[in-house]
Amino acid sequence: MSVETIARRYSSALADVVVARGDHKQVQDELSAWEKMMTSNGELLEVFRNPTVPYEQKRAVLNALIKRTRVSQTTDNFLRVLLQNHRLTDLQTINERFAEELDKRAGMISAQVTTARPVSANEQEALRGRLMKLTGSNVRLEFDVDAELIGGVVTRIGSTIYDGSVRSQLQQMKERMTGEQAR
Repeated sequence: MSVETIARRYSSALADVVVARGDHKQVQDELSAWEKMMTSNGELLEVFRNPTVPYEQKRAVLNALIKRTRVSQTTDNFLRVLLQNHRLTDLQTINERFAEELDKRAGMISAQVTTARPVSANEQEALRGRLMKLTGSNVRLEFDVDAELIGGVVTRIGSTIYDGSVRSQLQQMKERMTGEQAR
């Protein structure tokens, strides 16, 4: 079974618990902090990844870290389940799927917007409004700047790309002109 499939299962189960309890934001923040702690410390990640380190030692390390970080009971339990099932090293993927699952349940989608220049707050809100109307969902925008676009906007929502860039329009004109000349 792939890590993605496993991550979706864990994240869905965790989302069921935290949404029912109303502590989804706290648990998400705590798991994000844990992910950063583990990815920034190669030795710690290796302890949990290495099959030659006995489970009892891994559990002792986890217990000490849980005590030090003072996480909620839900996060505590979840981390212990991940350790027990040898999935603690998959925390980054699980966190990504968990965030997606929470967004899905809240009716939120993420859109990656790339523009040729920085976009003002008013323009961002206008774009958010148009995307909300287009998708019928709440939209979280993430912005990037790529001067090679020349102008316009490229928006990615999931696997769908809305390309309104000048670069793309020029490329399409070139293809039409080249195609017409070849006839």
